[in-house]
Amino acid sequence: MFYRMLKGALTRRTRNMAMIAFTMALGVSLATAMLNVMMDVGDKVNQELKTYGANLTVVPRGMSFMSELYEFEDDYVSQDAHMRQTPRKYLSEDDLPKMKMIFWAYNIVDFTPFLEMTASAGGERILLVGTWFGKRLELPTGETVETGMKRLKNWWDVEGEWPLDDEKGAMLGESLAARLKMKIGDTFEVGGAGESPQARQKFTVKAVFHGGGAEDEWAFVPLKLVQDLSGRPGLVERVDVSALTTPENDLARRAAQDPNSLSRKEWDTWYCTAYISSIAYQIEEVVAGSRAKPVLQVAESEGTILKKTQLLMLLLTLLSLLCSALAISNLVTAGVMERSAELGLLKALGATNGAVFLLILAELAVTSILGGAAGYFAGLGFAQVIGRTVFGSAIAAKGLVIPIVSILILLVALLGSLPAMRMLFTLRPTEVLHGR
Repeated sequence: MFYRMLKGALTRRTRNMAMIAFTMALGVSLATAMLNVMMDVGDKVNQELKTYGANLTVVPRGMSFMSELYEFEDDYVSQDAHMRQTPRKYLSEDDLPKMKMIFWAYNIVDFTPFLEMTASAGGERILLVGTWFGKRLELPTGETVETGMKRLKNWWDVEGEWPLDDEKGAMLGESLAARLKMKIGDTFEVGGAGESPQARQKFTVKAVFHGGGAEDEWAFVPLKLVQDLSGRPGLVERVDVSALTTPENDLARRAAQDPNSLSRKEWDTWYCTAYISSIAYQIEEVVAGSRAKPVLQVAESEGTILKKTQLLMLLLTLLSLLCSALAISNLVTAGVMERSAELGLLKALGATNGAVFLLILAELAVTSILGGAAGYFAGLGFAQVIGRTVFGSAIAAKGLVIPIVSILILLVALLGSLPAMRMLFTLRPTEVLHGR
């Protein structure tokens, strides 16, 4: 009897049931899309932020880590004198591929080394910086990876073509190009250490770039040529690293201060989580004599942006479900008012409040499940639209979303039915059957 009544209610009131299902589908679709994006957004946001520079810098251990790594004085002569007074330390270029063999190797998106020297060009003192423009590395595992400044600095505004590592091409910052009065296609010669043929090199300007920082006064050339010019074969001064990371927490900050202060369990958790401090620690393990330090402004910004993005998506999810609950509440209440005579008759014939409540709840449950299922699959589609539009890549469907959405459907249905249930319990058969 109960099932016949349920079937009759669903078939007779198709318009009202369809509206409830549609309302549920809208709320669930937005919730599904936001939850899938929120769970996958960490890597997406980090990947987007990687286009705005490195978040780790690797330097020789014992070398002071100062802001001057990125802000050189215009007086290069005095800087040279300082360098002669202070013994420089270097990293081995051969050790750099090992960074792609650490536990978090796949989180290291790009890296490139730098070696600097002062030189004379066109009667002006310039800072000549050797680097990898686009380097293909063969790893001991047999894998091949491509990295270099072209990938690390792809947000630069570049006029011309990026030089190749096996040619004598140069990239000039726009400020330096203006000072030297050079344009693409011009050549300049610089001198280095010793009297060997490699002690002087002639470069062709392949590109002029705008980076928006101190690098606009630099000249970038292939690393090998600066090593030859400066008499430092196989050596580099620093390495910029771009890595996908997890936002820092108290555990990560404690480990950054002193990893030895962690318990064994805390150590395992920290080491096996992609915190920037744990990635830095692992780089130091494989690159001899190195010290890896986060670029704090970038690292902290990534965590802050990620948390705010996820909070925004969570709020959108809650608001969408609240709106669905309110809409369903109005629809169910209107349905109870329309059926007051029918429900009053049921109670007059002996049906208890619980039995009538169960009937209404069953109708709402069937409708909500159908609407929720449709909303879930629609939400997966919305998530892909968001992923392709905002991040340029697909959003992975998360299995954890299914039980979460199921619970949310139940909560929305219950919240939406509360006002109607209150009206149902106060309904008196004698009044409604007499038209009052």
